[in-house]
Amino acid sequence: MAGISTHVLDAALGRPAEGIAVLLTDPDGETFTGVTDADGRVGDLYTGALRPGTYTLVFAVAGEFYPEITVAFTADPERGHYHVPLLLSPYGYTTYRGS
Repeated sequence: MAGISTHVLDAALGRPAEGIAVLLTDPDGETFTGVTDADGRVGDLYTGALRPGTYTLVFAVAGEFYPEITVAFTADPERGHYHVPLLLSPYGYTTYRGS
């Protein structure tokens, strides 16, 4: 299955981060939006055919230190679905290519 999904976890609270607005911009500048559910997921953020190039995710975390977090990544349509998790803490974050 091609597409892009994300998952946001709040390490400080030890639970999924519900209600985070997410903006995805594809290589052509088209935008897609979603909001994390009770499990911290946006599973269908982008369900179209992936195009090669750079995609940008902006997470509106409204934190005390980070009001938003931007994650840019390069997609290769041959590699299939991209899942990009975000692990939040009050003064830092981690992201990686998930499965």
